[in-house]
Amino acid sequence: MIELLDSLNHWHWLAFGLALLALELLGTAGYFLWLGLSALIVGALLLAMPMSWQLQWVSFAVFSLATTWLWWRKQFKQDKQSDAHRELNQKHKQLIGQSVRLDHDFPAGKGRIKLGDSTWTAQSDVDLEANTLVEITSVEGIILTISKKS
Repeated sequence: MIELLDSLNHWHWLAFGLALLALELLGTAGYFLWLGLSALIVGALLLAMPMSWQLQWVSFAVFSLATTWLWWRKQFKQDKQSDAHRELNQKHKQLIGQSVRLDHDFPAGKGRIKLGDSTWTAQSDVDLEANTLVEITSVEGIILTISKKS
């Protein structure tokens, strides 16, 4: 087995990298992309300088972890920016600007309001009478801030 590992050359790594990239084409959502690129990098390095088989595999592991981690950081940053501008599946953003008529008197401070088919904790700076049309101005966690709609 050691003889087989010792006989690895750059062509083996290049073929391994291309095979992993071909597997990526089957739709693995990026799992094999960074492994394939790492194998290609090891193949290119092995072409430029000789390395023991142990160093080859350690290099492959390090490059795989590094490329995967760098991509994850980049993707995570883009996802956070995208989520900040999206309202789909973010109920708190969809609630801002909605109007609701109060079922009962709402004292200044915190209380409960019925919105759609559920009740929410809400806060207001002023007393509001029943049947008043209020607008949701902001959402902090699960607490709605309401004000009288003019």
